[in-house]
Amino acid sequence: MLTDEHLVEAMARGDQAAFEAFVYRYHAPLQNYLERMLYDARKAEDLVQEVFVRLLKQLQQHKVPDNIRPWMYRVALNLCRDYWKSLAYRNENHLTAELPETPDLQASVVEIYERQEARKEMIAALRSLPEVQNNIVVLRFFHDLKLQEITEVLDLPLSTTKTHLYSALRKLKVLLGTSMGDLLPQGNSEDNPLRRAPREGKPHA
Repeated sequence: MLTDEHLVEAMARGDQAAFEAFVYRYHAPLQNYLERMLYDARKAEDLVQEVFVRLLKQLQQHKVPDNIRPWMYRVALNLCRDYWKSLAYRNENHLTAELPETPDLQASVVEIYERQEARKEMIAALRSLPEVQNNIVVLRFFHDLKLQEITEVLDLPLSTTKTHLYSALRKLKVLLGTSMGDLLPQGNSEDNPLRRAPREGKPHA
């Protein structure tokens, strides 16, 4: 599989197939990220399209972004911030979107209900965090960005990013208790501090 860098280089040469492959790779993750930030699926889709438009403009100006993945998320975040400052945001009614879920068809109605309630609890807990901590948790555990990549998205020092992450984990542990691990994406528990109680020291990338 071609790397992001190879695709971007091909896109800079005008390769349409490379652009389509890149959009296919990043559309769903960006849509998911923006929905979690905006709680508005349609607005998220609009901003996803704008992210790709801005990338094309960069390439047309012969400015190939370094570290393309954090660059994409940084543009998405900046678009969110611009939208939050806009008059349109203040005047619109916002729908709260739940975290994506595909219920097991064999699950009972009670089990499905409990899953939905758990996701509402997770959404509420994430929304209670300061914006920067919410972003770090979402990018780290739902989008699998490394801490160094997150520092580039948020333009923060690595030490500050780690401090915010550790603080967010402690808050989520208090809010969600023992149910916290069940509400997060599957993965290696040793690599996912949200699946174990934070102890002394700070989590590493």
